[in-house]
Amino acid sequence: MPSLLILNATLVNEGRIFEADVFVNDGFIEQIGPNLSGKTADQTIDATGLHLLPGVIDDQVHFREPGLTHKATIGSEARAAVAGGVTSFMEMPNTVPNALTQELLADKYEIAARTSLANYSFFMGASNDNLDEVLLTDPRNVCGVKIFMGSSTGNMLVDDPRTLESLFSQVPLLIATHCEDEVTVRANAEAYRQRYGDDAPARVHPEIRSVEGCLKSSAFAVELAKKHNTRLHILHISTEEEIALFSNAPLTRDKRITSEVCVHHLWFDATDYERLGNQIKCNPAIKEARHKAALFRALLDDRFDVIATDHAPHTWAEKQQPYWSAPAGLPLVQHPLLMMLEFYHQGRISLEKIAQKMAHAPAECFQIDRRGYLREGYWADLALVDLRRPTTVSKATILYQCGWSPLEGHTFGSTVTHTVVSGHLAYAEGRFDESRMGRRLAFDR
Repeated sequence: MPSLLILNATLVNEGRIFEADVFVNDGFIEQIGPNLSGKTADQTIDATGLHLLPGVIDDQVHFREPGLTHKATIGSEARAAVAGGVTSFMEMPNTVPNALTQELLADKYEIAARTSLANYSFFMGASNDNLDEVLLTDPRNVCGVKIFMGSSTGNMLVDDPRTLESLFSQVPLLIATHCEDEVTVRANAEAYRQRYGDDAPARVHPEIRSVEGCLKSSAFAVELAKKHNTRLHILHISTEEEIALFSNAPLTRDKRITSEVCVHHLWFDATDYERLGNQIKCNPAIKEARHKAALFRALLDDRFDVIATDHAPHTWAEKQQPYWSAPAGLPLVQHPLLMMLEFYHQGRISLEKIAQKMAHAPAECFQIDRRGYLREGYWADLALVDLRRPTTVSKATILYQCGWSPLEGHTFGSTVTHTVVSGHLAYAEGRFDESRMGRRLAFDR
């Protein structure tokens, strides 16, 4: 693997911002320090004026392969991720077929090994009847087990209390949950069908996928986790009311219950349905502005441990259907770092906090082996950004296979200039080098 020397960069790492050079060799950061220009390297980047952050680790994406490849593929979405400074992703099991057996899980890893420019891991899926398969999952090379305690695809809604008790009491690795109470959501949906018939507007989505539904399900998951001492990670918290379920205790191996907030719940609010409609229909729903403000406060005070995207692409045609038929989810994995840097430009969050929540914390939360930091001896997963060069989201710049984004027309204040994945310069100034694919994540458990 070619060696890489990055000169004159401003590093953002572990609560510090400082000038240094970085020498990368054989996939790893070999040396960080001043005055490394005398070292010989196969590739050199003059990073004067640029900030170097650890690559983003996105712990929740849906790349749609296998089975839904008209929407996206692992290869297409991994390229988009890398262009946005995302060097590692963890992908969800609600593909077709659902990843509910070890064999089907292995199939996804095989696809990624061939086609993913980013590093990768895949969640094992849980259903009401696959506990034996779940318990075969190796904690050292699989990120976790995903339980849909609410709306899901296929056979993945886990609503049997006995199954949940078994999973929470027996699974030895991290359990990640989607928490929305299905009974509440169905009752709300029926009420709105009675009111609007087939012509419901997108703005009713947060009323159907309500605060109450989120809180009831999340509280139940926390209760189960406390009862069984489960390692629980609740995904995409979307309401102010749920924040009280979480602690801002330091993110150590002793922290058993952690949480995630997604960029779209920090960026959009219910007023945006008027402009964007089904483009921002997602589960759990984007809700009124008070939630957005509260979520941001909880991120800053560490009630939320990590930031993710829940990248979930659908075709433009699918999103143009009436509200009841339009699928939930939006494409985001190319833009989370730019979105958070926009909040930095607004004075709302520090660069150090962005690095913590998007790289350090996901690595700690999932106990990823030697990633998530700018440290000697760690894998070289790196994102170089120019904080003074704007990026406009347009059809021409969108790399998602679906070809659209709810951010179209927005100009960010920053640009991701280079992305290094496991020591490989995978992206540089708009050009990809796909001569080497990303690597499977390993876990120190």
